[in-house]
Amino acid sequence: MTVDASTFPPYLHVPPSRAAARAIDAVKLYGAGDTAVHALDGLTVEFERGTFTAIMGPSGSGKSTLLHCLAGLDTLTSGNIFLGDEDLGALSEKELTRVRRDRVGFVFQAFNLIPTLTAAENVTLPMSLAGTKPDAEWVDRVIDAVNLRDRLSHRPNELSGGQQQRTAAARALASRPEIIFADEPTGNLDSKSGLEILEFMRRAVKEFGRTIVMVTHDAGAASHADRVVFLADGKIVDEMLDVSATEIFDRMKRLGG
Repeated sequence: MTVDASTFPPYLHVPPSRAAARAIDAVKLYGAGDTAVHALDGLTVEFERGTFTAIMGPSGSGKSTLLHCLAGLDTLTSGNIFLGDEDLGALSEKELTRVRRDRVGFVFQAFNLIPTLTAAENVTLPMSLAGTKPDAEWVDRVIDAVNLRDRLSHRPNELSGGQQQRTAAARALASRPEIIFADEPTGNLDSKSGLEILEFMRRAVKEFGRTIVMVTHDAGAASHADRVVFLADGKIVDEMLDVSATEIFDRMKRLGG
């Protein structure tokens, strides 16, 4: 079904205490003067804890910019980004690094694995860099969830693309982050491997209680989410809940995506 976002309060769809991440009046400008581009144009959106949200929109709609700002990888020109109750704009670079390390997981289209490390070492790399000890029981659950048990001693060049992305997904979850941001996580995968990643992401939400925000251009991938948010020209223009790939594809066609 399609949800009329205008029926919600102007800033939030859920109480702030239940929001894993929020953007409020988010503006992101590239350039200046007459040539300035509004990648985000006064956008307000929230992401409830324990849910899986897909962000879609035509090329240049601002979806990757929004994801990067929510994840603390880029900064707004104006407005606010909150992770939980923490305003990212009020943090120093050192504090932002801490937030990204301790509270956020990332899965990107490029697997970003360290070629000299085994799959097991790549999974626990964020904790090694932070000087913290992995929770062995939790890491074991994650490894089994992505079906990597028999590939842990292999380096990335000895893994298929799907196995590399499953390693990256396990790495994102291994430190128990509050929220995972995924940017086209199935973009470099065949359909079977892509489906495995999407099913793991659903398990991460339903069984492990994680929050996932995913940018994708693929209606089939987006249909695995609880909610699909549509962007155009740096604004939220629609959202849909529990819908099929066909319904998502039809909505994207109307947006010109």
